Amino acid sequence: MISAATSPLRFDLRCSECGHAAEPAAAACARCGELLEFRLSPGTRIDVDSWHALLERRRGSTSHLDRSGVWRFRELLPQVDAAHVVTLLEGDVPLYEARGGAQYTGAKCVRYLHLGMNPTASFKDAGMTVAISHARSRGARVAVCASTGNTSASMAAYAARAGIIAVVLVPAEGISESKLAQTLDYGARVIAIRGDFDAALSVVRSLDSSRFTLVNSINPLRIEGQKTAALVLLEASHWRVPDWVILPGGNLGNSSALGKGFREARALGITTKIPRIAVVQAEGAAPLVRSFRTGEALRPVVASTTATAIKIGAPASWRKSLREVRESGGTVLAVSDAEIADARAVIGAEGIGCEPASAASLAGLRRLVAEGTVKPDEDVVLVLTGHLLKDTAYAASYHASKARFANAVLHAQNADEARARLQSLESAS
Repeated sequence: MISAATSPLRFDLRCSECGHAAEPAAAACARCGELLEFRLSPGTRIDVDSWHALLERRRGSTSHLDRSGVWRFRELLPQVDAAHVVTLLEGDVPLYEARGGAQYTGAKCVRYLHLGMNPTASFKDAGMTVAISHARSRGARVAVCASTGNTSASMAAYAARAGIIAVVLVPAEGISESKLAQTLDYGARVIAIRGDFDAALSVVRSLDSSRFTLVNSINPLRIEGQKTAALVLLEASHWRVPDWVILPGGNLGNSSALGKGFREARALGITTKIPRIAVVQAEGAAPLVRSFRTGEALRPVVASTTATAIKIGAPASWRKSLREVRESGGTVLAVSDAEIADARAVIGAEGIGCEPASAASLAGLRRLVAEGTVKPDEDVVLVLTGHLLKDTAYAASYHASKARFANAVLHAQNADEARARLQSLESAS
């Protein structure tokens, strides 16, 4: 039994597939080339009462490490000296009741875990703070990533705080202008290449890891940071485990991370079970769906979806993600761009808002309830991965259309007509 108040846990860096031990700076398994992961030493348990008391004290602290929703759980992360930690107080995100989402799907108990309420407005920050902090501790000079926009913005911000040069490869087309502007504003050097995200990732994976620190989610430190979202969710739920956690699937690092977080919480004795995980992809970018259904290796596709954050046809973390889904007894499904668009409008109408890819979770829940996979009385948490302001052009286009939930601008030719419209709206309320 380990006291979490005083003793960091031990994690070994190993291949996620063959289990071969890896060097700390390795980018992939030296034996089989697969992704690496940090594994908790078997049989490790913590004193849960002292753990909860420690977290309670930290929540009342003014220390940046304690206020971060990632570093508050630092004993459960690969260790780095506090002097090297780069934090923007990420991870301490809200868990909202989703009354509109419940009504839309037919489920009774639905909540949104809004990871878009992070400092750079996406879930990427929780992983980036860990990856960049460790890079800083090793004296890294250049951090690099491929991105559809959210990873690049996050890396740019954290690299700027760490004094590390940030270089981003993005697709020349299909990236939100809001995300690109954010990345540029944080000082990153951006290279736009002809091709999609998968082409960009192929380039950065070919770089010399001794010269460039790759901070996409294939970096296992990213997964360690992102797994803390599971702990934030459990803490906000008074350590009661929901029946389902549903989230969008792009490069699939986030589902890998959340699944790992829930499994480790169970292994440590913090909880006694794990939630079922559902990964929702866009129909035009759904290679994991086929692998889940057939049991075959993933076949890359040419991705096509207006939900650009999940427009990925060859997700790097597919094996990890699929393992977490199966371990949890969950599922994988795909929804159309139209379903995503309507679901995003429903979330927005609740005063919360999210970028398009996030809404795949609500669209997926609606489908799962309709087909009977999720029972109406089950406790469901939907993960929203990015903020509405990440892609305002998408929202504007939707509301200017004739879509089901479009909220069109009302025009008045003069003051009398404006007053008449105001009176009619008041009467209808």
